[in-house]
Amino acid sequence: MTLRHALAAIVLGMGLASAAQAVPGFAEVHAGWRSSDARVLDRHGELLQRVRVDLQVRRGEWIALADVSPALRTALVLSEDKRFYEHSGVDWRAVSAAAWGNLWNQRTRGASTITMQLAALLDEPGGDLQRGAGGRRFTQKIDQALTAQQLERRWRKDQILEAYLNLVPFRGELVGIDALSRTLFGKAAHGLNEHEAGVTAALVRAPNAKPRQVGQRACGVVQLMQPDTRVDCEALQILTTIALQSREYTATEGIAPHHARRVLAAEPGAQTVRSTVSAPLQRFALQTLQRHLRELRGRNVQDGALVVLDNASGEVLAWIGSSGELSAASEVDGVLALRQPGSTLKPFLYAQAIAERRMTAASLLEDSPAAIPTTSGLYIPQNYDRRFKGWVSARTALAASLNVPAVRTLVMVSPDAFHHQLDALGLPLREPAGYYGYSLALGSAEVPLLSLTNAFRTLANGGLHGEVGAPPKGAPALDPRAAFIVGDILSDTNARARTFGTDSILATRFWAAVKTGTSKDMRDNWAVGWSERYTVGVWVGNASGAPMWDVSGTSGAAPVWATVMQHLHAHTPSRAPRPPTGLVQARATFDGPGDSGPLEAARSEWFLAGTEQARFAMNTPARSETRAPLRIHSPAPGTIVALDPDIPPNRQRLTFTASGAGGRWRLDGRSLAQGQQLQWLPWPGKHVMQLTDARGTVLDEVRFEVRGAGVRERKSR
Repeated sequence: MTLRHALAAIVLGMGLASAAQAVPGFAEVHAGWRSSDARVLDRHGELLQRVRVDLQVRRGEWIALADVSPALRTALVLSEDKRFYEHSGVDWRAVSAAAWGNLWNQRTRGASTITMQLAALLDEPGGDLQRGAGGRRFTQKIDQALTAQQLERRWRKDQILEAYLNLVPFRGELVGIDALSRTLFGKAAHGLNEHEAGVTAALVRAPNAKPRQVGQRACGVVQLMQPDTRVDCEALQILTTIALQSREYTATEGIAPHHARRVLAAEPGAQTVRSTVSAPLQRFALQTLQRHLRELRGRNVQDGALVVLDNASGEVLAWIGSSGELSAASEVDGVLALRQPGSTLKPFLYAQAIAERRMTAASLLEDSPAAIPTTSGLYIPQNYDRRFKGWVSARTALAASLNVPAVRTLVMVSPDAFHHQLDALGLPLREPAGYYGYSLALGSAEVPLLSLTNAFRTLANGGLHGEVGAPPKGAPALDPRAAFIVGDILSDTNARARTFGTDSILATRFWAAVKTGTSKDMRDNWAVGWSERYTVGVWVGNASGAPMWDVSGTSGAAPVWATVMQHLHAHTPSRAPRPPTGLVQARATFDGPGDSGPLEAARSEWFLAGTEQARFAMNTPARSETRAPLRIHSPAPGTIVALDPDIPPNRQRLTFTASGAGGRWRLDGRSLAQGQQLQWLPWPGKHVMQLTDARGTVLDEVRFEVRGAGVRERKSR
């Protein structure tokens, strides 16, 4: 009897008293396999994001044998089990050779086959087949051989090799061929060439060996694969050293990291989750945002966020939490971060005032200097243009984003009532109404982009509110008639023209309503609007809260909003909504004082039934003929001028007026001009404005302060 037959007989004899491990089926092993990453798919099944959820090991996808490169299959069999396709689980020739070598104290290759190694891999942690610190005991090896033979009887050879490639540990935390190939070589398993296959096979035998040892063994494996070719072992050693320096591939990979984490948090333990996001739209929106931020390079802006909602279902179609590689704080989710919304709250304020019949879209509001008392002084809102526009209609005031009329509207509505309205729209504010006061009209509260966009979706749905991800339901959160009128205003290019011009980036070739906004000190810039089917919200700024430099409402977020909205409607029309019942359309005229002509062109305007009227006029108070001493009429002493960062600094002016003509203006000791009125480009800081006579005698003076976004002094280079 040969040594090989004797060993086989011993194994079979001991097998009568030794219970081999229960062998699972291939399908059971495949079904029980878990990647260390969870996969978030888009609405059509395309991979959107891969997120690591198991921090103990790194396992990639289960790879079918057909998707493993032929070079790797060959390298593995040649290096680990030359007679893999010949034996039935145990290579008795290798066993006898190993036994003979051990008898003569010679170092020989181990006799463990791929099937035997797989048997150990399938055993539970701490099980009978697991290798101990001193190696496997003789009885363990017997059990391993018997289990391997059972595997060969139940599994096909291709199934054994496929399972082995997916379950074998390689280096460090890497388990399975997908994790290894993507980590060390940055490619899928089907793309491994012969040299990469040699390195991979070498790591099976010595996963934690030094790079030089791995390279030497890899060279030997490649020589087995290419017996008639001279192998460049030096080049292979370089490849090995470089590959082994790659510790791990990115813990999260894809185009929607922030959204993926939110989706996975809702389904803990899930390996694959399908979201409502559209991968093509997500990809386009991300590229658009990043491209625009690169164009703004040099203006101290690096972050942005974007969200697209389906109006009917509330589903999230795109969720860009940050600008990614452009951001120094890419982990911060800008869709959920609290930021000051600026003028984007105005549509809800005007809608509430119209719904409460405090005004109509044609009502006249005065856009003139106004000093609003606050705890820190007087607050004077500014507008886009160099001068206040005087009396304007509510339509013009909202579309052109005039600040003083908005504050006057909040005076009519009251901060408490407006605070309650915002809460009903899904914008719960952290502080009570009294904390914000009248500054609430200009967006001094903090809200997340997701909630703000969903509130605009309420306008798109005619005042019906629904949570994100759900259709609207219940009673209207906002009067449907007022919601329609506000949408009509925000889609009106002509009404917007007095501030933004008729060729503004906000004008689209299809029906859409949009509002921009910027917070104080130019820290946050917004553009939120809707079409017939979609609501899109964009934020641009810095995650750190640092102010941007000269980024206005139409140069920051608006271009991104317009590009994404145009993409959404490249092949889909967007029609204006139908007016709800309870609205009437009537012609309105706007008379100016005396013979000055109309304040605005006559037009057909929408009204809540019962509030319509044909003529709107303002009365100019009679001028006094009494000659009074020259005094500075405005601004008042102690004024704090808060500039609106939504306005380009060179388009803002502070108006100084005197009680009579003939005075000379002197600012901080420097003469400026002469006359009853002066337009001054605000400069941040504390200032003293004096009114003098021709001889330089000071007739009156006021001390005031300019805060917020103003003209910045350029530093010398």
